[in-house]
Amino acid sequence: MLKSFLKICLLIAIFPPPSLPFQANSSTLITDNPKEIIDQVWQIIYRDFLDYSGKYKTKDWIKLRKEILSTKYFDNNDAYTAIKNMLAKLDDPYTRFLDPKEFNEMRIDTSGELLGVGIQISLDEVTNQIVVVAPIEGTPAFLAGIKPKDIIVSIDGKTTKGLSIDSTVKLIRGKKGTKVKLGVIREDKLINFSLIRDKIEINVVDSRINNLDSGLKIGYLRLKQFNAKSPKEMSLSIIKLEKQKPFGYVLDLRSNPGGLLEASIEIARQWINTGIIVSTKTNDGITEVRKAKSRALTNRPVVVLIDEGSASASEILSGAIKDNKRGVLVGKKTFGKGLVQSVRSLSDGSGLTVTVAKYLTPSGKDINKNGIEPDIRVDLLLNDKYRLTNSDLGTLKDSQYVAAENILLKKFKIESNKKSYNPLKSNLEFALKKN
Repeated sequence: MLKSFLKICLLIAIFPPPSLPFQANSSTLITDNPKEIIDQVWQIIYRDFLDYSGKYKTKDWIKLRKEILSTKYFDNNDAYTAIKNMLAKLDDPYTRFLDPKEFNEMRIDTSGELLGVGIQISLDEVTNQIVVVAPIEGTPAFLAGIKPKDIIVSIDGKTTKGLSIDSTVKLIRGKKGTKVKLGVIREDKLINFSLIRDKIEINVVDSRINNLDSGLKIGYLRLKQFNAKSPKEMSLSIIKLEKQKPFGYVLDLRSNPGGLLEASIEIARQWINTGIIVSTKTNDGITEVRKAKSRALTNRPVVVLIDEGSASASEILSGAIKDNKRGVLVGKKTFGKGLVQSVRSLSDGSGLTVTVAKYLTPSGKDINKNGIEPDIRVDLLLNDKYRLTNSDLGTLKDSQYVAAENILLKKFKIESNKKSYNPLKSNLEFALKKN
């Protein structure tokens, strides 16, 4: 997010593409036949792949199956190469094959224990460049000053031109304590970073009460990513802050690169009592609608901070809050990653991430490549970008947070005086209603 927030220490990892519900493959057959693995992948693509580029043709895919299954493969490594070549024809950076080691690492990553340098990356569909979605807070990448939208052009002096996501990840990852050098283009300037790989388990939620001079209390929650632990951490944080009866909340999703789809839905249900959270549209045109379940942990007013590093699951949550008129979005337009990947296990212990759907906000907006606009645009003050440390986030030193706090008070407290608005009993729509 901000070069100045960079003051913690160590580690972390490259995340798999966001929004990854794990699914076991329907076939449980363990086989030593390399063609069996290839055909499992082919079947999954044929059945579930969502083509958003327009390059996938069913007849060509059927023809391809005959070709690949007529070829002789001596071992699984031969099969893995064939699978990667097959998937390359889809031209989808998010549909990826993972060998058994890589698949196991992904399972560990989404559980909240990460390995690497701490960045989520994406492959730009137009330029084919490796682009940083966001650094993970407290990681080597974050501490060094890597930012969303940075373009990684080299790894240890080797160009990334023509590299896939998988190949890029393999080059950046490595043993704990080893160095990796990244060449990054930012605003047409080359910046070189030297990072130390490490491993750490991170806490995904920072929370506290900010006491105002007026006597009011503001609850501040910063959500760093959406992993398997995020919903529980968020619920415990909200429950703890609710005991102190804050006037309202600032929910900070800046530089949150996303993660698990289900985590975003569960967290949305902690904030939204009724209404649609997100809908997912498959290649069959089937739309699954996910809704709130009357389980919100608070009905106090909320302002959500977003920026260009808020992606995927962050966009689901912020879009749900915006469209349901549950809160106000403040900051900058989000990243624009609106595709859903499912992770499928294969019979030999390998796995496949496959794009199976795109998600839409409750109002039906397609987020992919578009992002979500804030209700109120607020840029960081120029000095903040270079002076802020991690501990400054959500304080008076953080100009975006100060703006969010003022907006929270202005939209709710002032309106409350005019209309006898009670944030504990009334809703946002009433609070924002004009005289």
